[in-house]
Amino acid sequence: MVQIRMATLNDLEKLVYIDSEVIGNREREAKLRESIKENRCFLGQIEDQIAGFLVYHKYFFGHLFIDLVIVRPTLQRHGIAKTLMKYVENVCPTNKIFSSTNKSNKKMQKVFNSLNYVRSGCIDNLDDEDMEIVFFKKVSNYQ
Repeated sequence: MVQIRMATLNDLEKLVYIDSEVIGNREREAKLRESIKENRCFLGQIEDQIAGFLVYHKYFFGHLFIDLVIVRPTLQRHGIAKTLMKYVENVCPTNKIFSSTNKSNKKMQKVFNSLNYVRSGCIDNLDDEDMEIVFFKKVSNYQ
């Protein structure tokens, strides 16, 4: 069972390692450090092992935006991304959640679809030849 908690600076090196397993480098280390310091990074653990993490921000036109979802490659397709996203949906301080992924990232598109996110638009020119697809979900537990 995946346990979710707020990441701390003590987790930083492990998160950077997992991120580098996925993208092949440590270029997001400063971004991860900042998100942890600002309490915008949740991690999912299975027993004592960090399985993945999620980074968000709250300045996307006044709504929450899930900026990054990373799962340890050996644990992908075990529901970790979904669990992290559902957790954020339940604690979301706005009535809408947005996120995005590249057109080539079919795995993440399946996660969005399985959680009832809807396609909200596209952005060209972020990554050459790989359009960014924006997804949206209205959060029903917003008060």
